[in-house]
Amino acid sequence: MQRKLYPSMMCANFNHLSEETRLLSESAIDGLHMDIMDGAFVPNFGMSPEDFKTISDHTNKLLDVHLMIYHPENYVEKFIKLGARRVYFHPEATPHASRIISQIKQLGAEVGIAINPGTSVDFVSELLPLVDQVLVMTVNPGFAGQEYLEFVTEKIKRLSKLRQSDHFEIVVDGAISLKKIQELSMLGVTGFVLGTSALFGKGKSYGEIIDSIKQFQEAAVFNGTDLSC
Repeated sequence: MQRKLYPSMMCANFNHLSEETRLLSESAIDGLHMDIMDGAFVPNFGMSPEDFKTISDHTNKLLDVHLMIYHPENYVEKFIKLGARRVYFHPEATPHASRIISQIKQLGAEVGIAINPGTSVDFVSELLPLVDQVLVMTVNPGFAGQEYLEFVTEKIKRLSKLRQSDHFEIVVDGAISLKKIQELSMLGVTGFVLGTSALFGKGKSYGEIIDSIKQFQEAAVFNGTDLSC
């Protein structure tokens, strides 16, 4: 199965956001990932609706939005109207997670829940049959450039078993290097949010880097190292 690559626009050059969006969109990416942070649910402020609109105006790629905010239900409709085709939210951030899932579906977008490193699978287990994706945070959210938290891998293994019956995709976000793409693909992960570990600030064109990752994936499957299919 071809793995899907989603550049994290939080890591892009905001002084040239339109151009960054265009260059990324010309590569073989599968979509663009946008982090919205309120400075309360996570200890930082992230992208704004205006940033999201700028990106939406300059790409035809799938756009997803990761709402790292309290009361995400108040912003779901706004971002879907701006072009989000997939919405991730944190169940800890709202008292009515199932209501938000219904809200997103009714507005015609895919539904994803996000799980922080400290959030257990048990906490979200009842929601898993209702969603399209589970975004596993492999760092504590809020800042780029962190190290991968190895203990989260056990959570991914557990989710991989559950996805067989509950039919959701696993996406990972945080310190995702080429090595981690290979390792986690073998555990059943199909989506990778790319930041500074694999894509941004490497001194190469985005097209070159994305092509090299895709070619690496194909070679790994050909050599029999991908065991998740």
